Amino acid sequence: MDRTEVVLLALGRLVREGRIPRLPIYADSPMALAVLDVYRRALAAGSDEIRAGFGDGDPFAAAGELQEVPDTAASKALHDVPYPSIIISASGMASGGRVLHHLANRLPDPRNAFVLAGFQAPGTRGERLASGADTVKMFGRYVPVRAEVLTLRCFSVHADEPELLAWLSTAPSAPDVVYVVHGEAEASAAMHDAIAQTQGWTVVVPDHGERVRID
Repeated sequence: MDRTEVVLLALGRLVREGRIPRLPIYADSPMALAVLDVYRRALAAGSDEIRAGFGDGDPFAAAGELQEVPDTAASKALHDVPYPSIIISASGMASGGRVLHHLANRLPDPRNAFVLAGFQAPGTRGERLASGADTVKMFGRYVPVRAEVLTLRCFSVHADEPELLAWLSTAPSAPDVVYVVHGEAEASAAMHDAIAQTQGWTVVVPDHGERVRID
């Protein structure tokens, strides 16, 4: 959801700098559009969480090319768009959501390009595309991959290790236990060690399916 705003800012800058042509840019994700409204309300209210100098006009309008796609019918209508355009859709790992219809419709056409923004977890459809699969399965059928597939991991919106450690350091007192529950095994182990070394707290990476008491 947050990633859509980051992508829109980047696209707007590229359009203004003349590095990409002016094309219709469709934001096709109801949840992302809801988050976009949160940002716009914060800008309108002059929230003190907004960086100074940011937000002249609508910074998310992608240089005036943004078109929001609020409902399913409008999303499906994008299948028939005959001109070049950019579609931003979710989920980011192609594991569900409206993007599946766009994949099924456009992956077989080599004139298209799919940009996977952010990390692709093992076992997801996005990871299969990123690894160069020539077919992917969706809606019970195998779809040939003839479109170009690119991965931009720089668009990850998760906090990284230094940010998480900085946030943990603001805790008023040490917790009984810190559970590291989000991340691949290697990354979780590294986070475990970093917290234990910098904070001196008890840190656990739970096993899959493990249960613990919180009281």
